[in-house]
Amino acid sequence: MSESETNADVPPYRYTAAMAAEIEPRWQAYWADQGTFFAPNPAGELADSSHPRAGAPKLHVQDMFPYPSGAGLHVGHPLGYIGTDSYTRYKRMAGYNVLHPMGFDAFGLPAEQYAVQTGTHPRTTTEANVERYRGQLRRLGLAYDERRTFSTTDPDYYRWTQWIFLQVFNSWFDPDLRKARPIDELIESFASGERSVPGGSWDALSPEDRRGLIDDHRLAYVSEAPVNWCPGLGTVLANEEVTPDGRSERGNYPVFQRSLKQWMMRITAYGDRLVEDLDALDWPEPVKLMQRNWIGRSRGAHVDFPAAGDTKITVFTTRPDTLFGATYMVLAPEHDLVSALVPAAWPEGTQDVWTGGAATPGDAVAAYRAAAAAKTEEERTADAKVKTGVFTGAFATNPVNGTAIPIFIADYVLAGYGTGAIMAVPGQDERDWAFAEAFDLPIIRTVEAPEGFDGPFTGEGPAINSDWLNGMGVADAKAAMISWLEENGHGRGATTFRLRDWLFSRQRYWGEPFPIVYDESGLPIALPESMLPVELPEVDDFSPRTFDADDADSEPETPLSRKKDWVRVELDLGDGPKTYTRETNTMPQWAGSCWYELRYLDPRNDKALVEKENEAYWMGPQGPGDPGGVDLYVGGVEHAVLHLLYARFWHKVLFDLGHVSSFEPFRKLFNQGYIQAYAFRDARGMIVPADDVVERDGKWYYGEQEVVREYGKMGKGLKNVVTPDEMCDEYGADTFRVYEMAMGPLDVSRPWDTRAVVGSQRFLQRVWRLIIDEATGEVRATETPLDPKTRRALHQTIAGVREDMDELRFNTAIAKLIQLTNTLTPMETTSREAVEPLVLMMSPFAPHLAEELWRKLGHDGTLAYADFPVADPAQLVAESVTYPVQVNGKVRGRVEVAPDTAEAEVREAALAAVAEALGDREPRKVIVVPGRLVSVVV
Repeated sequence: MSESETNADVPPYRYTAAMAAEIEPRWQAYWADQGTFFAPNPAGELADSSHPRAGAPKLHVQDMFPYPSGAGLHVGHPLGYIGTDSYTRYKRMAGYNVLHPMGFDAFGLPAEQYAVQTGTHPRTTTEANVERYRGQLRRLGLAYDERRTFSTTDPDYYRWTQWIFLQVFNSWFDPDLRKARPIDELIESFASGERSVPGGSWDALSPEDRRGLIDDHRLAYVSEAPVNWCPGLGTVLANEEVTPDGRSERGNYPVFQRSLKQWMMRITAYGDRLVEDLDALDWPEPVKLMQRNWIGRSRGAHVDFPAAGDTKITVFTTRPDTLFGATYMVLAPEHDLVSALVPAAWPEGTQDVWTGGAATPGDAVAAYRAAAAAKTEEERTADAKVKTGVFTGAFATNPVNGTAIPIFIADYVLAGYGTGAIMAVPGQDERDWAFAEAFDLPIIRTVEAPEGFDGPFTGEGPAINSDWLNGMGVADAKAAMISWLEENGHGRGATTFRLRDWLFSRQRYWGEPFPIVYDESGLPIALPESMLPVELPEVDDFSPRTFDADDADSEPETPLSRKKDWVRVELDLGDGPKTYTRETNTMPQWAGSCWYELRYLDPRNDKALVEKENEAYWMGPQGPGDPGGVDLYVGGVEHAVLHLLYARFWHKVLFDLGHVSSFEPFRKLFNQGYIQAYAFRDARGMIVPADDVVERDGKWYYGEQEVVREYGKMGKGLKNVVTPDEMCDEYGADTFRVYEMAMGPLDVSRPWDTRAVVGSQRFLQRVWRLIIDEATGEVRATETPLDPKTRRALHQTIAGVREDMDELRFNTAIAKLIQLTNTLTPMETTSREAVEPLVLMMSPFAPHLAEELWRKLGHDGTLAYADFPVADPAQLVAESVTYPVQVNGKVRGRVEVAPDTAEAEVREAALAAVAEALGDREPRKVIVVPGRLVSVVV
């Protein structure tokens, strides 16, 4: 029972949690039965010309959809959902056709691991979790169009995820047009001779060689890729799933760097567009910066260093002007050329420090490779670590001066970044300097440092020790060197990216199957669209094969690979029945979330991803330069890079191929803050249940033991979880909604305090009492007009609330509603002129209570489409304006006049107000600043 309900003399018609428990489900049922929040499409099954918002301006608002975990929601999860619900309810009342859907990102490792532990099918667990989430969200009164809901695990949904994969697979990126094109156009250009075939002609290639050539250009391709292999889990992990100390986030198993055949997405081809199109988006600048940094576009040159035989080592450098200072090279331990470069014995003059104590270069390289494989990328590239490496026994030639320079391998160079090789210029790079000092390598400065400067100089200055570049500034020297490299065949200007192609394979069961089979050549073949969806088969064992946690040389074995009758399949793909082998990896969890905003637009369409007219209406560009996309996308900043980057990539491919009219998926992004909570630790440092901690004399106690309070996130592990179900039981959903929106700005994290929730309940009780007699249940509202002062307060509130709602300032909107309620409460009679607008303005935050009061005030149906109040401009004009009157800069009086008083009259009144201060002095100048002040100079 809430604090407000503890008195035995509670009036029979007071708004309480018990009353909310009756009102709220009744209105939720009404909304569901009436389809209140259905949004009409312009075309197709969901079109409705009779809808009250048919033909109205559109608004597409979307939350980042949740993963339905078994734990359900805690009070932090719905913060953004309630925010978007409040905003869309307001906009619907303001005349917009509002699309506000909700689905579930339901593939994921937790359900699969639960299946491994219990034998329960992941679908069973997932569907139960989804239903729990639906119930929790419904209880909060969230106004979703329920016709448009889905889970990414629904075969009808992932059919289109597979279809998009096929669009990517059957495309290539044309660097001249900077866009994706159908793969058939590439085949035709090779066959016609328009595009040259490396090393020969199209006609001279065998069918397998032709397929191999085409596959090398596809936007989705199979490649040997360096991956994070976790034998203990039996799967490859994404970088974000590996802890900084090189172990799996889940299970804490060792993770090793391995090269394995994996599906990749050629996202790097879109690097320039992904960077440039950020300028068109209304996104928080910090998120744009995170994406730019993640993409990491760099301009410089590819430089070829000749090595043994005909071998060339290509590096990318952003500082080609420093080539004369390149005194050694470093390759990633995994680089393809390493094995070919290593000689049988150490060359004469090899320093001991270069060998790692090994008898031969081969032994040194093998040992170092094994050590590097046991480290994470973060460990390998940490600036503070001691630089390690070994000499390969081979040399390369610096192309600008012909000097032979030693080739090392070192773990701070990664195979997946750039070319996997660097030219080391210790005079201008801190890491190279540290490595050169550790291995006694020469250091040559190529940029003049200030006098007395010690260490690597990374600043600007004239070129030195660089032959024809000497004296040039950095920009001119870079341009001159790139021209020289291109003229002499030693390199070319280039742009590269920190971004790497997207690793798209997972060795798991609970994910989307690939619509791919392999023939006897081992090359991939796309299934026709008519065979979609490729559904997950039933299996007896959901776990990938696991290995000894330290067995770095083990090979993945997926759950699907053990389903032999599914893996080997006879199909007719146009040339008669043949036996094929299915792809047994599954797609990553990111796949389903890369395009879900499009499926919301046309969820029942079984003929197309989305009807073009519906996509253009909800997400199409609104004018020149507009990227299109979802009008407002709300979610946590933790998705700033991966989800948003992958979704932008897929959307751009679909745009290039003509499937969508918008070139970005999310026009405006808003990052909500987090609800945080206090946690408590005892003397052992162990977390104790927050609910059992009490405060005494400014200290905190668990039983009789003093505990320490700390502040951070809310979570089960911190034993401080509060669920929305508890709040709905204790206070009602509307009170919970109002409290969450009133706590502070939506984009700022804020502490949860259950004891403060009662304040929001009391506000709603005061609104209820304005309209309903708590003793009789009768409506108190009368037709008595408001007095002028209260009417002005009402319209000022309307104007302020509308402005706040448009800017997502829900906390200040609620503050204004509380202030208006406090203004109305002491009045002897309750005027309908005031309380009806108050109920309408309150409805986005407390929709159930507002609907109930609206009905009691004599209105039929729902207020969801009632017009949101509009302020009368005449009521916003102040009754009077007070002018401070200065004499020689000091305030000597004040004068109050009507706002529309002419300047001459203001001047006259001001002089009269300071007549005593002026005495006999004649003003030399009188300056009237309209609405602000009068300045008299004597």
